[in-house]
Amino acid sequence: MRAWSAEAHPVPLPPGHRFPMDKYRLLREACVSAGVFTEAGVAPAPLASPAELEAAHDPAWVGACLGGTVAPRVVRRIGFPWSPALVARCRASVGGTVAAARDALAFGFGGTLAGGTHHAGRAEAEGFCVFNDLAVAARVLLAEGAVQRVAIVDLDVHQGNGTADILAGDGRCFLAGVHGDRNFPFRKVPGDLDIPLADGTGDAAFLDACAHAVSAALAFHPDLLLFQAGVDALETDRLGRLHVSPAGMSARDRLVLESARAAGVPVVLTLGGGYGRTIESTVNGHLGTWLAAREICFPRPRRPRED
Repeated sequence: MRAWSAEAHPVPLPPGHRFPMDKYRLLREACVSAGVFTEAGVAPAPLASPAELEAAHDPAWVGACLGGTVAPRVVRRIGFPWSPALVARCRASVGGTVAAARDALAFGFGGTLAGGTHHAGRAEAEGFCVFNDLAVAARVLLAEGAVQRVAIVDLDVHQGNGTADILAGDGRCFLAGVHGDRNFPFRKVPGDLDIPLADGTGDAAFLDACAHAVSAALAFHPDLLLFQAGVDALETDRLGRLHVSPAGMSARDRLVLESARAAGVPVVLTLGGGYGRTIESTVNGHLGTWLAAREICFPRPRRPRED
């Protein structure tokens, strides 16, 4: 099984920037070390084309991003210094999720070592997100006729306002999310099912909410499930404000992946957020999700028939 990577398009950040860009490299190295996949199994993500981006985004927004004319106030809301390298990275992040979705339809599972950029809306963006890989992947595959119904389960601590903005009114898609009620973004855009949690919520209530979201998503009878697997609900996260243990996060991952597998629904794994007090805690959180995917979702070799 392969994983798609956007590492070929690095984005230099100023010293002290709060976004943990190194987590992508460290996660790849950790996955290879843990035997999740081999180094040869990491594929460079293709750049999403303008036409693919416009499946979910306003052409004017796509043009402004590709042409470098995004308004300074929006750049500030996004939180990254603007550069051609940033645009290439974000296109690769989207392209990796589209490629992973095609893998999922072919093999039952597909994954990317990036993605989950759920704050990018149809015509603007914020929160370290420029283009919305989840919405683009859903719309591209719907347009191609590869799927008829897509569910998105967003378990990042931050509500997927951009995804909800893009998919509002699209009856072919179902967006279920669990998020911190008082956390960013402060203007929530309702999805099909939103479950807000109070600051300090621990494992039991978190897992109950995740089970509700997954159950609702699968009741939609999707042909594909996109999993936004942010690990910023961990108790070690600087921005999450919830109190989910590593064991609770592992239980979340198994819940999503085992439920989808039991229902026969292909799954796409995207990373989402993570801002641990140490980058190692964030990487370990993402690694746990990939380890669960390897155990539960990766195709298994056929046993030789006994004569």
